[in-house]
Amino acid sequence: MAVQARIDHAPGPVASAFAQVWRARRLVERNIMVYRHQWIVIVSGIFEPVLYLLGIGLGVGGFIDGVKLADGRFVSYAAYVAPALLATAAMNGAVMETIFNVFFKLNYAKTYDGILATPMGINEIALGEMLWALMRAALYAIAMLVIMAFGGLVLSPWVILTVPTALLVSAAFSAAGLAGTSFLRTVQDFDIPMGLIVQPMFLFSGTFFPITVYPLPIQIFMQATPLYHSISLIRGLATGILGGQQAWDLVYLVAFFAAAMWLATYQMGRKLIK
Repeated sequence: MAVQARIDHAPGPVASAFAQVWRARRLVERNIMVYRHQWIVIVSGIFEPVLYLLGIGLGVGGFIDGVKLADGRFVSYAAYVAPALLATAAMNGAVMETIFNVFFKLNYAKTYDGILATPMGINEIALGEMLWALMRAALYAIAMLVIMAFGGLVLSPWVILTVPTALLVSAAFSAAGLAGTSFLRTVQDFDIPMGLIVQPMFLFSGTFFPITVYPLPIQIFMQATPLYHSISLIRGLATGILGGQQAWDLVYLVAFFAAAMWLATYQMGRKLIK
């Protein structure tokens, strides 16, 4: 009877998910306390996309009359590049947090070993790190949106949705970063995700030029990357282009996040629970 009573009163999936998020907030609070004296590390992430926007968006843009969008409109080069830089800022915030910081917590500081001695489990650790990355992404997205507004680079009222979209992008790359970090063995392995994955994606995902300027094999590679779909979706919202491509981008990112999150929790479980 006691067993039956516990089964009858077991929390449902929604209540269980909420409980996990509620416990995961403790890890977010810990990260806030750690960074309260190192806030410049977080804020400095805003400067990179701004410098790219000034150097390439406005600098190179001064030699380009405009860029043709999918609906036939021509927009300034800066207006074309700015949404892509917003997407890459969300990616970079997630990647930096879940690769470098999580690696040292996992392998050197042994932070998670201590956390597992509390009521928090593997899922809560993954959620906590992802939520912290989302906070960084929100900061970068809002900062870029404000800069775009003051620079006259906002072309559609749908641009307001770029902030929640940036959170989805950050969640997808956070989950992928957590999963990838669990495979890294030494600091030299950082060259694999950063040099062989993140940097090529940044350069070959339609960030600075339409993908049609590249040969077909490179176009196929670009269209298979999550950053391409992130940029395509955010650029569509920022320029007012909403269609089948943007719907596919959304489906791709949600599916990528779900797969990466499953792999992240599985791999971190294998790493921490021996």
